Amino acid sequence: MENIQKSTLIELAKEVFDIESNSILKLKDRINENIEKAVDVIIKSKGRVIVTGMGKSGLIGRKIAATLSSTGTPSYFLHPAESTHGDSGIITRDDVVIAISNSGETLELLNLLPLIKRFEVPLIVLAGKQSSTLGKCADIYFDISVDKEACPLGKAPTASTTATLAMGDAISVCLLKQRGFSTEDFLLYHPSGALGKGVLYVVKDLMLKDLELLPIAHENDTFLSTVDLISKKRLGCALVVNDENKLTGLLTDGDIRRVLLRYPDVSVLTTKDIMTKNPKIISGDDMATKALAFMEKYCITSLAVCDENNSPVGIIHIHDLLKAGVA
Repeated sequence: MENIQKSTLIELAKEVFDIESNSILKLKDRINENIEKAVDVIIKSKGRVIVTGMGKSGLIGRKIAATLSSTGTPSYFLHPAESTHGDSGIITRDDVVIAISNSGETLELLNLLPLIKRFEVPLIVLAGKQSSTLGKCADIYFDISVDKEACPLGKAPTASTTATLAMGDAISVCLLKQRGFSTEDFLLYHPSGALGKGVLYVVKDLMLKDLELLPIAHENDTFLSTVDLISKKRLGCALVVNDENKLTGLLTDGDIRRVLLRYPDVSVLTTKDIMTKNPKIISGDDMATKALAFMEKYCITSLAVCDENNSPVGIIHIHDLLKAGVA
C-alpha cells in the first residue's frame, strides 16, 4: 500500500473541489432555450416525470426525482434494468422521461427507447455526448460532459455525477419558480422533522392571546405609565392603541433606552410621542413560519397579532417559535 504524504492528500482533496466546481461552472454556458423547453414540457404534462439511469447515474437520478417530488413536480425513479421485466409499465402516455447516461449508450436505457417513442412520451436526456444514441433520440438535450473526472484514474464517475446533479437541481428550481411553489407548499411536503414543524402551526396556535396578560397601552398614556406596564407584563414591549382600540404603535425596551438617552425630562412625554408608529403586524391565521420570516427580515423579536379591524388580539414572540420548534 502506497504511503502518501499528508500534504499530498490535502492537495489532492483540494484538486477534487477545483475539478468538480469547474465542471459545474462550465454548465452555465450550455444553458439556453433547452431549459425553457424542458420546463414548459413538464409543466404542461398531465402525468409525472419518470427519471431513469444506471449505476452512479441512477443514484443521481434518484436524488433528482426526490428533489422534483419535494418541490411540486410528481416524479418517480425507474430502474432501467428492471424496466424490461415489467416495471416499464409505470410509464404512461401523459408522462415525461428524463434519461441520464454519461456515455449516452447505456444498453438498459436504449432498451426503453421503443416504448418511449411508441407512447410519444417527451424524452429529456442528460448525457455527455449529443452524438450518442440517446442524444440523437432526445427531444430535449442537456450536455453534462466534463473535461475530466476528479478520480486520478479517470474512471470513477465523480465530476460527471456532480455536474449531472447540478443540472437536475437547475431544472428542479426552474420548475419550482414557474409553478409559484411557496414556502408553505414546501413544508406541506415535509411534515416530519425540522422542516415540517412550521407547517403544523399558525400564529394563533402559538401567540399569547389572554387579553389580561397583553401589555396594551393607550397612545395618550404617559410614557412612564407605559414603561411600568411593560415591566409588569414582562414581554419587552407594549401594544399601543387609540380610542377605537386600533393598533397605532409599539413601544419596546429599545425605544425606552433611546428615549432615556435623548430626553432629560421624560415625565412630560406621552406614549404617542415616542412609540414606533405603524409597527409590523401579522394575522392569527398566518403560518408561524411567516412570523419567523418577518422577524428575520426586520430584525425584531416579537410581532403584534391583529384582527381584520386592526385591533390587537395577541403577541407572538421569537421564544414562542423556538419552543414550538419553528425557529
